[in-house]
Amino acid sequence: MLRGSSELADALPYLLGYYPDDSVVLVALHGPQGRFGGRVRIGIPRDREQWDQVADQLAACLVGAAEERGGRPEGVIAYLCQDPVGPETGGDVKRRLQPFAQRLRTAFGALDVPVLEALCLSSGRYWSYCCPDYRCCPDEGTRLALPGTSVMAATAAYTGMRVRGSLRDMEARFAPFTGRRAVEQEKALDAVASALVPRLLDAGETDQVARETSQLLHHVLDRFRSDVPSGSTRARDACDDALLTPGESAELIIGLQDREVRDEAARWMEDDAAAPALRLWRALSRRCVGGFREHAAAPLALAGWVAWSSGDEPSARVALGAAVQADPEYVFARLLQQAINQGLDAEEVRRCLRGAGEPRGPKTSSGNGSSDLLPGTGGRGDAGAVRAGRRPVGRTSAKRRGAKAGRGAETKGPAGPAGVRPAGPSAVRPRSGGRVPAPRVSPEGPGVRGDRP
Repeated sequence: MLRGSSELADALPYLLGYYPDDSVVLVALHGPQGRFGGRVRIGIPRDREQWDQVADQLAACLVGAAEERGGRPEGVIAYLCQDPVGPETGGDVKRRLQPFAQRLRTAFGALDVPVLEALCLSSGRYWSYCCPDYRCCPDEGTRLALPGTSVMAATAAYTGMRVRGSLRDMEARFAPFTGRRAVEQEKALDAVASALVPRLLDAGETDQVARETSQLLHHVLDRFRSDVPSGSTRARDACDDALLTPGESAELIIGLQDREVRDEAARWMEDDAAAPALRLWRALSRRCVGGFREHAAAPLALAGWVAWSSGDEPSARVALGAAVQADPEYVFARLLQQAINQGLDAEEVRRCLRGAGEPRGPKTSSGNGSSDLLPGTGGRGDAGAVRAGRRPVGRTSAKRRGAKAGRGAETKGPAGPAGVRPAGPSAVRPRSGGRVPAPRVSPEGPGVRGDRP
């Protein structure tokens, strides 16, 4: 049982599986013992004028999601997490975010759901927006417990829960190359796109391109399987980057825009294929640079799927959030997010993938990056029986490249509660079929069970 603001503050990274950066996190409480329920995390909007709208939408989202699961929350715990900028102190952050915290409290109050505690976490300290007693909540804040020393840390160690570092660190593993490596990779992507686009547009060549991509994927996966790196996270990622050439990476990135190839690659989800496949998808996402960043949606969605299939839901959420940030219309990533949020068992999807191994059939046009492999999430087919058409590939338009990414349900930036930037037109990649509208905000699901203080 958690007692007091201190233990609630220390519990946050264990509720999410990581330390949130620049985030507002809301956790629903249920029953007389305050059992933890659904939760929502989005980036804190940089534009203060958005705070009223965001607060109302967050309250409606969390309460509505709880009611859909059959239980209206008895209360809510709110966390506002942000590090100081420039000369700011943690106390300055607390005071700057206080109007947002108050607006969240009134938004939930309007729905007859009280915010039982609202905490600001900054610079290794926490402040309570609800407690007026300076003896327990002083103006200078209260220092957070050292990692691994709190009650929640002991409980997490006993139950096998782990914290994977900060959200910023997790997102950095998918961040695109910069500098000389980015220039070299973009040249390779330009060259491969110029060579493959005419073949992809030729109905007689598409199957051959898919076969070539599949063969290269198997070859590269064997390379990743046989060369397992060690050391720090950064060192392991650097070793994985060295296993790929710019030309190979470009062929795989372009080839994965074919939905059949991507769905075939999604079958590397378990046993000894899962870990090297996850490393490969991360490495490919880092090579989607410049005007080809939108192409990262495919490897990022695959990384999210493998992480979820392997039982690592926090990492899956981060990867899928990055996929939606790269391409807000990428239906495969959106469906996976929806499946996780609805509490769907990953084994149901694995069964569909295991049964989807029949040879390729005639191509039919469908939406952008959609999938028939997700039961119960609004997909059109069953077990991949209907195959999807391909997305024409190439460099995105200058307007799209210039758009700033947002950080919302699992992403970063000032894009408001949706956390998804509006999609601009694509110069070379026209869309086919219907589009799924971007969600305003995604509930993070059932959360960790426990008792409130």
